[in-house]
Amino acid sequence: MAINSETEFPEDRLNFEALKSHHKSKAIASISKQQNPFDLLRILYEGAVSGAAAGVVVEAALYPIDTIKTRLQAVRGGGQIILKGLYSGLAGNLVGVLPVLCRASAIFVGVYEPTKRKLLDSFPENLSALAHLTAGAIGGAASSIVRVPTEVVKQRMQTGQFSSAPDAVRLIVAKEGFRGLYAGYGSFLLRDLPFDAIQFCLYEQLRMGYKLAAKRDLKDSENAMIGAFAGAITGAITTPLDVIKTRLMVQGSAKQYEGILHCVKTIARDEGASTLFKGIGPRVLWIGIGGSIFFGVLERTKKLVAAKQPVD
Repeated sequence: MAINSETEFPEDRLNFEALKSHHKSKAIASISKQQNPFDLLRILYEGAVSGAAAGVVVEAALYPIDTIKTRLQAVRGGGQIILKGLYSGLAGNLVGVLPVLCRASAIFVGVYEPTKRKLLDSFPENLSALAHLTAGAIGGAASSIVRVPTEVVKQRMQTGQFSSAPDAVRLIVAKEGFRGLYAGYGSFLLRDLPFDAIQFCLYEQLRMGYKLAAKRDLKDSENAMIGAFAGAITGAITTPLDVIKTRLMVQGSAKQYEGILHCVKTIARDEGASTLFKGIGPRVLWIGIGGSIFFGVLERTKKLVAAKQPVD
C-alpha cells in the first residue's frame, strides 16, 4: 500500500485528540481566569486583614523592647538611658497608636500580596527573589504614608516628649506644622524600603526552600521560626539606618541635624561611628521575636480568611 502525506495512522488520531484536548483545557483555564476579575481584590483583602492582625499582636507584645531600643538610639554622647516607665501609660499609648499601626500593616500586606503574585506570574521562576524584593519595597512605600506619622508620634512618646498620642499630634502640628508629622521621612524610606525588601525576600525564599525540602505545607511554628531568622538578620544589618531615622524623627524643632548626611557626619564626629549601631541588641531581639509572631500570625490568618471565602 502506498503511503502519502494524507495517510492517517491510529496513533496520529490519538495524538491529535490529545493535542486538541490540551488546547481546549488551556482555553477553558484562560476563560476561567478571565471570569475572576476580583482575584486581586480578594488577595488584597486577605492580605490586609492578615497584616492588620499580625501588626497589632507584634506591637502590643513588644512595645517595651521597642521603647528601650528607641531610647538607646536617641540618647547622645555619654547620656544615660532611662529605663523607667517602659510599661507606664502603655495602654493609653497603644489606644492612640495601635489603630494607625494596624492600618499601616494592613496597607503593607494588602499591597505586598497582590504585587507579589503579579510579579511572580510575570518574572521567570529563577527571578522569584527579585519579585519578592520588589514587592516588599512597593509595599513599604505604600504604607509609609501612614507609618511615618505613626512612628514620629510613637518615638516621641517613647522618649518622654509627650504623654499621649492626641497631645503629640496636636503639639507637633502647632510647633512644626503638618510637615512635623513627616520628620525624617527620607531616612524612614532609606531604612524601611531595604528592610521590607530584604526581610520579606529572605522569609519567602527560605520558606520556599523549606517547603521543597520538607515536601509539605509548613506548620505555624516553622513559619514563625523562619520569620524570626529573617527579621533578626535584617534588623541587624539595617541598624545604622534605624539610628539615623530615630535621631531625625525625635529631634523636633531643635533641628540638630539638617538631613541624613549631616546626621551621619555629626554622629561619627561627635560620638564615634560605633554609635550608628546603638540599640542593635534590643532591635535584633525585638524584630526577631516580632518576625516570629508577625509571620506566624500572618500565615495563620491568611489561611483562616481564605477558608471563609466562597469557593468558585
